[in-house]
Order: sequence, then structure tokens, then C-alpha cells
Amino acid sequence: MIYFDNSATTKAAPEVVDTYAKVSANYWGNPSSLHKFGEQAFNLLEQSRQQIADLVGAKLSEILFTSGGTEGDNWAIKGTAMAKREFGNHLITTEVEHPAVHNSMEQLKQEGFEVTYLPVDENGRVSADDLRAAIKPTTILVSTMAVNNEIGAVQPLDEIAAVMRDFPRIHWHIDAVQGIGKGLADKIFNDRVDFVTFSGHKFHAPRGIGFMYKRQGRKITPLMAGGGQERNLRSGTENLPAIAAMAKALRLLLNDEAAKVQRQRDIRLAILHHVEKFPNVTIFSKDLPVFAPHILCFAIAGVRGETIVHAFEEHDIYISTTSACSSKKHVESSTLQAMKVDDGIATSAVRISLDEHNTMAEAEKFNQVFDELYTQFAKLS
Repeated sequence: MIYFDNSATTKAAPEVVDTYAKVSANYWGNPSSLHKFGEQAFNLLEQSRQQIADLVGAKLSEILFTSGGTEGDNWAIKGTAMAKREFGNHLITTEVEHPAVHNSMEQLKQEGFEVTYLPVDENGRVSADDLRAAIKPTTILVSTMAVNNEIGAVQPLDEIAAVMRDFPRIHWHIDAVQGIGKGLADKIFNDRVDFVTFSGHKFHAPRGIGFMYKRQGRKITPLMAGGGQERNLRSGTENLPAIAAMAKALRLLLNDEAAKVQRQRDIRLAILHHVEKFPNVTIFSKDLPVFAPHILCFAIAGVRGETIVHAFEEHDIYISTTSACSSKKHVESSTLQAMKVDDGIATSAVRISLDEHNTMAEAEKFNQVFDELYTQFAKLS
């Protein structure tokens, strides 16, 4: 079996599953309890928080646990909107964001907020000049992704940071769900960003757990009211087994990161250079470093994306259409639409997404199967 759908979800690492099981069995106390079992749980909770903070270069107090990327995005956006409404009602994002960001913005529009969606170029990237032009005296938040989940475009975070330094009172949120462990940490954790959101199941941790970086001193309104956990910012008894497992997963991910990223680049290029030779193939994510090392999006003209996905599945190779969140709903790629790709080509788009466990042998097998399927598709058309 060849699994090339890691941007949808990753397989939990065996060591991570082992950590989850051990914590579940041995640290069942509530971290908020005063007795020794509660104290043991609290100490492990804070050890996990410190480990994550150290790995990403943050302070312990700047790491907050969530249920994943969707909650983190909602919290950064809606929490900022509520906390800063007295200072303005204008929000800026891009046309190519994940639904967790886009739909949060649309909800806030119904509450009287104004939202500007920045356009993208042929590579799915925004312009820092467009961002600067969009900022108003009433702007309170800018939200941009690090890596596009559909085509792998890396947003110009350095250029965006340069703009945001001129507007220190505006919150800047980065959705980095697809960017962790991909050699982009220096761009994501720059000296200007205020909030960064992550999802554990994208890097071999359990589902239903994530974390958010919140710069010290930045205000945000809680979305979850209750017992006052997470420094009174996100109530609810902490999912300690998943948190400890996520800390383990992040440590494993970032160990020897540069070499892992290079392997993914090499595998991606081996597939890209093979499939681009065929006349009916359109590549949407081509040049590095404009695109991330682990995502390749392409289309075969005249063949629907879901047909390509199922054809590879018959060979025990698992890829996807452009977004796991929209594939079963048969929703076309919002990113390709924003890039003004013709609908006839956009409906043929598929995505390969790698992780550090994929191999060059798998790429060679993929290319071999691609040749067979391309011939079959040509006969059908």
C-alpha cells in the first residue's frame, strides 16, 4: 500500500500510540484536582506544554491546547474579533483559505464585520502590496495560511511580516496546519506573528488534538466558557493522553527535519518530472520554494479527479482530490477557482501529499502505474 494523502491525515506513529496508551492508563487524574493524582496529571500537562514550546521556540505561557486546526482557526479569528471590536470591524484574509478560516469570516460578516479577501496570482499566492493597500484604520486582524492545503503554495510570509511590522496593533494569524515540519519554521514563527494554529493529526498525533501559539500580551476572547482551564482562555478538562502524545509526535517530526524535508522534495520532484512530460497533464504546483516540499497538484485533461483517485486506488495507491474537506461533497477546488483555472481542468485536479515516511521506491511505483492509467484514460477519451 502506498499512502500519498498525508495532507488529509497522517498515520499515528507507533511511539505516539504507545504514549497515549501509557498516559491513559497511568495518569487518569484531572489536572485541576488538588490531590496527588491531579498534581501528577498537571505536571505532565505542563511538561508537554514546555516540550512543545521548546520545539517551536516559544514561551510555555504562549502554548494553548485545542481540539485541532478548525477550533484554532475559529478561536484566533472570532476571539480577536470579539476582543478588538471596540477598535474596529475590518478583517483581511485570502481567497484560498481553508473552510475553517473562510467560514469563520463569513459568520462574522453576518455579525456586522467587514471582510476583505485578497486575490491570488497564478501560483495561488497573495501580494504583500495588495495586503498593505487593503489595510484600513478599522482593520483588527489579518489571517493567512502558511501552506495551501490544495496545491501546496507557500504564502510570502516574509513579505507579509514586513507589512505587518508597520501595523503593530493589528493581530496577525497564520494557519500553519500544513506547514509544520516542512522546513518553514523561520517563516512561520517570525518576529511579528501573533497567533499560529496547528492540528496534531497532520503530524502523526491522534485526531482531536491541536495547539495554538498566542504571542504573550495579545488579547483574545475565549470561545469556551467553563472551568477556566488553559489560563482561563479555553475551558474544558484537558485531553492529557492526546496532549502528551502530540508532544511526542512533534519531537519525532522535528528530529532531523532538514533531511526529512529533502527526501520529500526529491520524491515530489521525481513524480513531477515524470508526469509533466505527458501532453494532457497540467501541473498546478511546480516550482520550489514557491511551493511546499510535500504537495503536488496536477490534472489530466478530460478525466475527473475522483476517477483518477479511484483508478489509483485499484492499484493500492491512495491520493486525493484537492481537499479532504470537500472531496466527498464534490465541491470544486476553491484555490483553483481563485487562480482562475478553467473549470474543465479544475475538476480533473488531484493531489499527492507526502510525509517523511514515503520513499523513492513508492514514487517509482506511482510513475509506473501512472503510465498504465494514462494510456487507459487516453483510450477512453
